[in-house]
Amino acid sequence: MSIRRTVQGALELTRPLNSVSAGVLTFTGAYVAGGEVFAGDAFAVVAAVCATILATGAGNAINDYFDREIDRINRPDRPIPRGAISERGALAFGVLLLCGAIGFAIILPFVAIAIAVFNLSLLLAYTKVFKGLPGVGNVVVGFLTGSTFLFGGAAVGAPLGAGVLFVLAAIATITREIIKDVEDVAGDREEGLNTLPIAIGERAATSIGIGILIVAVAASALPYLAGSFGTVYLLVIVPADLVMLAAAIRSLRDPASAQRRLKAGMLLAVVAFILGRATMV
Repeated sequence: MSIRRTVQGALELTRPLNSVSAGVLTFTGAYVAGGEVFAGDAFAVVAAVCATILATGAGNAINDYFDREIDRINRPDRPIPRGAISERGALAFGVLLLCGAIGFAIILPFVAIAIAVFNLSLLLAYTKVFKGLPGVGNVVVGFLTGSTFLFGGAAVGAPLGAGVLFVLAAIATITREIIKDVEDVAGDREEGLNTLPIAIGERAATSIGIGILIVAVAASALPYLAGSFGTVYLLVIVPADLVMLAAAIRSLRDPASAQRRLKAGMLLAVVAFILGRATMV
C-alpha cells in the first residue's frame, strides 16, 4: 500500500467537506450568538472551529472503523472496504485527530468544554451503542450536528444565543438520518441492526421524519416573531423551509435525491441566520 494512497484514504475518512462544514456551523453559532468573531472573541472562535473540524473528522474515521463490515455492503467505495487504508491505520488516525480536538477544546470556557466532552462521548459510542437502536441513533446525530451552534455560542460565552438554529439543524438532521437509514436498509439488516425503518417500516419511518421536520420549520419563525431578526431573515428562511419540506416529501419515492436537497435547505437556513444577525447589527 503506497504512502500517497494511504494519505488520500486517511483524508477521505474525515469526510473533509462535512468536517469543514461543521467548523463553519460552529463559527456561525458564535456569530449568531453575538460574539465578536473578528475582534475580542477571535482566538476562542478559531479554537472552537479547529476543535469541531478535528472532532468531526475523528468521529467519521473511528465510526468508519467500526462500520467497516456494513460498509462492505452499503459503501464499498469508502477507504477501508476498498483497501486505501488499513483498519488499524484508520483507527490510529481517528485517535490522533481526537487528541488534536481535545487540545483545542481545553482552552475554551467551561461550558464549551462540557459540550465538547459530552459530544466526543456520543461520537465514540455512536456506532457500538446508539446506531442500532431504532430512532436513537438518528437523534444522537441530530443533536451532534445542531450542537455545533451551541458550541460556537459557548465559545463566546453565549451557549443559548443560537438556540433556535440548534433546534432547526438538529431536527432537520434527524429527518435526513432517517432518510439515509431508509436508503441503507439492506446493509443494516444484513449486519443485524434494528434501525427505525427496519423496526417500523420504511414508509412509517419516513412519515415520522416529515412530521418532525414540520416542527423545525415552525420553530424557524421564532426569531422573526420575537423581533430578534428582521425581514431579510424572513425572506431567506421561508425558501429554506420550503426546500426542506419538498425534500422530505420527495424522500417517499427517492431517498438519495431527498438527502441532497435537504442538506441544501439546511445550508440555506444557516445563511438566513447569518444575514439575520448581520442586518440587525
